[in-house]
This record gives sequence, C-alpha cells and structure tokens, in this order.
Amino acid sequence: MCGIVAIYNKEIKLDKDMRSKSLSMSKKVRHRGPDWSGIYTSDNAILAHERLSIVDVKSGKQPILSNNEEIILAVNGEIYNHKLIRSDNKFEYKYKTESDCEVIIPLYDNLKNDLLNHLNGIFAFFLYDKKNNSFLVGRDPIGVIPLYMGEGSDGNKYFASEMKCLVGFCSKIKEFPPGHYMTEKDKSPVKYYKRNWMNYDDVKNYSSTSDLRNSLEKSVKSQMMSDVPFGVLLSGGLDSSIISSIVTKYSKNRIESGDKKKAWWPRIHSFAVGLENSPDLIAARKVADHLKTVHHEIHFTIQEALDSLEDVIYYLETYDVTTVRASTPMYLMARYIKSMGIKMVLSGEGADEIFGGYLYFHKAPSSKEFHEETLRKINKLHLYDCLRANKSLAAWGVEGRVPFLDIDFLDYSMNIDPSHKMITNEKIEKNILRESFNGYIPESVLWRQKEQFSDGVGYSWIDSLKEYADKQISDMDFDDRVERFPINTPRSKEEFLFRKIFEKHFPGDDCALCVPSSKSVACSTEEALKWDKEFENMIDPSGRSVKKVHKDSY
Repeated sequence: MCGIVAIYNKEIKLDKDMRSKSLSMSKKVRHRGPDWSGIYTSDNAILAHERLSIVDVKSGKQPILSNNEEIILAVNGEIYNHKLIRSDNKFEYKYKTESDCEVIIPLYDNLKNDLLNHLNGIFAFFLYDKKNNSFLVGRDPIGVIPLYMGEGSDGNKYFASEMKCLVGFCSKIKEFPPGHYMTEKDKSPVKYYKRNWMNYDDVKNYSSTSDLRNSLEKSVKSQMMSDVPFGVLLSGGLDSSIISSIVTKYSKNRIESGDKKKAWWPRIHSFAVGLENSPDLIAARKVADHLKTVHHEIHFTIQEALDSLEDVIYYLETYDVTTVRASTPMYLMARYIKSMGIKMVLSGEGADEIFGGYLYFHKAPSSKEFHEETLRKINKLHLYDCLRANKSLAAWGVEGRVPFLDIDFLDYSMNIDPSHKMITNEKIEKNILRESFNGYIPESVLWRQKEQFSDGVGYSWIDSLKEYADKQISDMDFDDRVERFPINTPRSKEEFLFRKIFEKHFPGDDCALCVPSSKSVACSTEEALKWDKEFENMIDPSGRSVKKVHKDSY
C-alpha cells in the first residue's frame, strides 16, 4: 500500500513554496508507504509518492516517468493483470521497470480515459500529461483504495490518499468516488464502471453456480503476486477461511513464474485477533490446524483497545460506529503483522455483500429486494469494510488484498440468479459459497453462522465500549448533540464520542460529510430496515441485534 499526493493548476504557475507544502502533506501518509519517498515537480503539477514496496522492490519507485518523460504517474495499488498487458505489448512500449503499475502509461498513451476499463486491480492514481498540460485521475471500481479530492482558495486542485493530507490546505474536501475518473476538463468525476448485473432483470434468470469455486480460485491466485513475505488474515469466519485455504493450495510455487519456480516464502503465516477465548480465535485455530499454516493469535485487552481509540479514528478518518468497533482490533493486529516482517495479507472482505451474508438478509422479502440490497452494500463498501481493511493495515505499512472483490469474480458471482443466494429454512446464509468449498475447511467452520468482525473478536469488546462511552459523554452534552453536530447528528453516546475525537483531527462540515451516517441493523442499509417492523426501533449495527437469528458462539 502506498500514499499519493497530487497538486495541479492548469492556468497559474504553482507557488514556489508548493513543493515544501506538498512534502509536508505527503509526510502525513508516510505510514502507508514507509519504504521510499519520491516527488515530481513542474510549473503546473506536483506528484508526491510514499512507497510500500511489494512488487519490483528494486526499481519500482515512483513517480514513474514515461520513456519520453512526458507522462508522469503516481499510483497507490496493484494491477493484477499487468503481466497480461505486458505480454501483449501491442503499443510497443519499452518498459523501464518491473512495476505492475507502469502498464498504465502505455495504456494512457493509446487509450486515454478508456484505459480504466482494461485494468483489473485495486488502485488510485494521478497521471500528469506534461505535453498537453492535462491530468487523469482514477479510482478502482469498488473503492478498495482510498482517494480524496479538494480545492484550494488559490484555484489549485488537490488529490490525496487520505483526508488528513488536505485538511488545512483545501477550502473544499470530498471523497473521490469509486469507479470514476476525472480530467482537467471535468467539473466532477465521471463514472466508467458499469455492469449488466447492476440491473436485476439482467440476472434473475441466470442460474449457473458450477464454476464458482474455480472463479474464486483464479481471483486469489492472481492476487498472490508479491516480491515480499505475505500472509492471510484468518478470522475463523467462512470468508477468510476460504481465502486462506486457496492461498495455501497455491503457495508452493511462485505465481509470477507461471508456477514454474518454487515460491520464495512457501509457508503461509495466518493471523487472528481477539479477546482471550473469543469465537473468532477458537474457530481460526481449527482452520489453521487444518491448513497447517504458521498461525499467530494476537490477544488484546479491553484497555489496550480503548487506549488506541484516538489513533484508530485518526488513521481511519471515520466516526462510523461499526467501522470503529471493527477497526480497533484490526489496527492492533496490523502492528503485530508488521513486526513479523509481513508486508501484504489477503483477506475475505466483500463476500457478505456479494452473497447476502449478514444476518438481516434472512428478512429479505424477495429475490429482487435481496439483489438490490447486495448492490447497495457493494456500492457502500468503500465507506465501510474496504475503508476499515485498507486503513487499519496501512496505518502500519501493510497492504491488504481482497480477492472476493476481483472484478472478474464480481462479474461471475453477481450474475448468479439471486434466488440461489437467498436464505431459507433449508439454506443458511451464503449457502452456495459453502457448498462450493466443501472439503476445503473444517465442517464446523464451513457451516458456522455469520459473526460480524466486531462481535467475533469478543462480545465484551462492544459491551465495554458502550459502557466507556456512557462514562465519557455526559447526559448534558448528549442532550445538546443537535446543536453541536447539526450534520450527521450522533444517535448514541458511543457515536458522539467517536465524532468528538474525529472533529479534533478533521474539523468542518466537509470532513464530516465524508463519513456515512444512516440507521442500520446488523450492518444493513437504511432501505432494508423496511423488511421488518422490529428493525424500526433498533439502531445497533451489531449482528447480535438480530436476536431471533443470531446464536452466541460462547
């Protein structure tokens, strides 16, 4: 994972002090890329890059300049199909590095904005075309990689990996939306990512699930490219266990060589976090024993988690309750992972959104409602799970990859008739996924009920967090919450506490509006609350709030 900062002004020459300003901005995301710092400056554009070396450690530093030095590129992310693009080389470009990101340059030179439809990866990039004094900025389809944009009072346009870079420099700050691009000619980002499965009528009669396992295995295998030690996040839930099982299956040979050479690090390390004897730790241990990974259990205490709250909110740039709850143990785990020398991990985010794995999906009244809710959930991943996974890990210079959100796997899995995904008396949530990986992981985990990450690390974590917030926020302060926070007013003392910490680092309405605020039950969207009358009076996003469905693991 890397960090980027870009500044552009087409009409006016950038101020002579802007280089030093850009360096101070870039330093705020050095945690994302502690391995190398690079900068490019010109009269109209500055690109700064903080690098985390994963692929082509030796020569892949950025910004990357084209052969004629007229195209300058800064990227945060991974391009999984870069080998395929290189092997085609119909553009006759002479590559200067082995970096997966360099393929963006010849694609841009020949395809301009359409290059985004040729990439399979997770990315946010800024490309400066010196010859035409123009730029192109783009973000991956789902928003696995974060990106923010701002405007200065001097007319400068700013883009950065994290919001903290822009605070104090921009009069306007917004999140750059996933699946969009923008040029100097555009007043706002333009959507490029469009798929047939975004329309229910195009998928309702597609029934095949026979290739589900092969499709996911292909996704995982393509994302195992790495020139540094990597591992897996193994929470003990279905999704991370499946990803871990596929990684261990293909770990013996080096993916970059087409499986012709032995892997540099054939033994896979797995990581699980939780309170002592939490549900996730117990289940993860079973899977690790089954897969024979080098397994690491990270135990945290309630006090350690509470002590880290301010840091978590600073790095995560959110006050969303579910995200903060889940990010805190993940943030603590990431520090341990980094201490082990691991720089990249594969994780299971996205499966619940694709297959309707959250417990409230039991209440979906029809396959159409079910499918449309999965679409809403996928479209919001960049605000929740993707943000959590990316920024919790990046806080310690670790990259997270999410094979379930590979665009080819998404095309396959989201085209499955949603009636096959629905939960019935005979079928548990994500039933088709479980059936496809029968034999890969222990039966007790394969058919384990969904536990949200913030619950699975230990039920007492959330209970203690609520108690802590109740002590920290007085009734008087909470009664004045509308006056203090008229935008996205907190609904609970817990949310008030998070918002109070957030405001210290990210003041102003623009920053507050970059964070989602809506009623939720068990991670539902607000639209899904209409599925059950009991949902109307619930505001706790914990999976345990669906009491008639959830069964405590201990």
